[in-house]
Amino acid sequence: MVAGICAGALAAAVLAVGGGDGAGGYSMRTDAQFAPPGAFVRSAALTYDMKLVPAASWIEVEQRMTSGGATSVRMRVTGLKPGHAYGVHVHKKPCAADPMAAGGHYQHVVSSQAHHVNAENEVWLDFTADERGAGQARAQHSWGFRQGEAASVVIHDAPGSKGGRVGCFTVPFGWVA
Repeated sequence: MVAGICAGALAAAVLAVGGGDGAGGYSMRTDAQFAPPGAFVRSAALTYDMKLVPAASWIEVEQRMTSGGATSVRMRVTGLKPGHAYGVHVHKKPCAADPMAAGGHYQHVVSSQAHHVNAENEVWLDFTADERGAGQARAQHSWGFRQGEAASVVIHDAPGSKGGRVGCFTVPFGWVA
């Protein structure tokens, strides 16, 4: 009923299918250190703004999905700019050197109408970094991702639905079959 991950993520991922939340559930946890595009040591986590997302800062994303498709996404970060408020969303495509390559926000109900751009129809993980540059957020939804339509977490320089892209992490999200 629930199944896969997208291949090619350059990060350590721990996957468990059928574990934790009943038969057919899915859970995944992956983490990486941010590096600039073109760095000698490649990373699934890219920084586009070294002041807000310094190289070697860290991100972890966890997804849990029930056999019925309800999904929880949790994100933790360390090493970011202390006291800064960030917007974070699940995006449609993997990260690349061009910050726009990750495409738009994943939407449960796909729409260009403004009233569909919200935390109920998208996965928003906004947070403010503490005095050490750490932060975390969690989003829970009764729906799951469609296959191949959720591939990254993008960090924006401001909370909400707008803001420049300052970091991106390619994530092997699972989907509802």
